Amino acid sequence: MRFVLNTGRTIRQGSYVERKNSPVYREEAASLHMDRVDMLDLEIEEGSHVRVKSDQGAVVMVARPADGLVRGEVFVCLGPYANFLVNPETHGTGMPDFKTTVVTIEPTTDPVPTVRELMEQCGGVGYEG
Repeated sequence: MRFVLNTGRTIRQGSYVERKNSPVYREEAASLHMDRVDMLDLEIEEGSHVRVKSDQGAVVMVARPADGLVRGEVFVCLGPYANFLVNPETHGTGMPDFKTTVVTIEPTTDPVPTVRELMEQCGGVGYEG
C-alpha cells in the first residue's frame, strides 16, 4: 500500500533536538504516525515495527495511530529517520520535498535503529551521547 509522507516539526522533537541520543528523542523521531483505519488494513498494531520505504531508502520505525491524518497520509517528524526517506533533491529551491514523498509500509520484526546507527549507515559520524 502506498502512502504520502508528510514531515514537520513536533514540540517534543524540537525540545530534545540538542539531545539526539536520548531515548525521548529517538522515540519521537522514530515514530510513524498513521490513520487508524490504514493501520487496521495493514494489520499493524500500535507500537509495532514497520519498514518504511521510499525511492530514497528504507528505515524501520514504530507505528503510532494519529487522529487528524487522512487515509493514505503518514507523518514523521523531521530528523534522521525522515532523512532516510526524503530525497535530498531541492529543484533549485534549497529545500527538499518534505511534504510529498511516496512511501510503502510493511510490518517487520527488525529492530528500530538508533540515531547513531542511522548516522553511521549513511557515512556520517554518530552523535555523541
